[in-house]
Amino acid sequence: MPSFTKSVGAAMMGLLALTSAAPSAPKLNQSQMKIHEVMKRQNAAAAALGLSDVDILQFALTLEHLESEFYRLGFAQFPADQFTALGLTQQEIEDLIKIGETESAHVVLLQGAIAQAGVQPVQACQYNFGFTDAAGMVQTAAVLEQVGVSAYLGGAPLVADGGILTTAATILTVEARHASFIRAASKIVAVPQAFDTPLSPKQVFSLAAPFITSCPEGSNLILTAFPTLTMAAGQDVAALQAGATVQLQSDAAAQATFCAFTTGGIPGGTAFTPFNAATGCQIPQGLAGFTYVNLASDGPLNGVLTDEIILAGPMVMQVS
Repeated sequence: MPSFTKSVGAAMMGLLALTSAAPSAPKLNQSQMKIHEVMKRQNAAAAALGLSDVDILQFALTLEHLESEFYRLGFAQFPADQFTALGLTQQEIEDLIKIGETESAHVVLLQGAIAQAGVQPVQACQYNFGFTDAAGMVQTAAVLEQVGVSAYLGGAPLVADGGILTTAATILTVEARHASFIRAASKIVAVPQAFDTPLSPKQVFSLAAPFITSCPEGSNLILTAFPTLTMAAGQDVAALQAGATVQLQSDAAAQATFCAFTTGGIPGGTAFTPFNAATGCQIPQGLAGFTYVNLASDGPLNGVLTDEIILAGPMVMQVS
């Protein structure tokens, strides 16, 4: 399984050197103290994962490599008439191709930012996306783009440097446009909910890892994926709605006591329902739209799902 290369943020070390050589700083005002406290929390969260700002950029680059190669391989494999047969117009096909080009541009931007910090950018890996036709490619693209949005949202609180955060934000907004366009072109609701959903780096990596077959030396990630979570065979995907029971399968199912449904707009981010390996769990009331499902060892009342209590997942679910 790929693992995450740890690197030292050279730019941050430069800042530290300048700070130690500078004269005593003036006392911070109330507004500056608030910013300082936020940065301390960001640094603490990143430190808990063992990630520097440059590590987080490397993680983002890993995902952008995956997305860029996804579109390159897909358009190389499937002719235009397969996309036309899906009901896509010529303009929509051209827009889909443009999405692939913007993913490649994201790769170049992140490579430059990492290299400027004096660190070797990770390289593209070898991938197996499992699609056999244009329809499968477009369906997978809709999920990948939404996961990309969740990845940048989840990484934002871990970044201490404002410049790096702004760079990531310029990519995040475009990833969100990609997701909405693909949903609209696929004739499904373009904006399924009012809020998007942040995911931790480990959750994002768990969704990306099944597509990665191998990576060049020096381009592996230290992050390890959670055990895979899937729906049990024979369930009707169209029946996935609030109040319905869903049966899930995982090697870690025996240790799980809760299903965790993570989506935007929920207090704390996640709704928990009791899980039994034999009977499954109930989809919470009031849930709708693009949702991530994990198996967890606990169901905190504050709705906060952490990597420490995740046992398997996440799995993507569209709740109607």
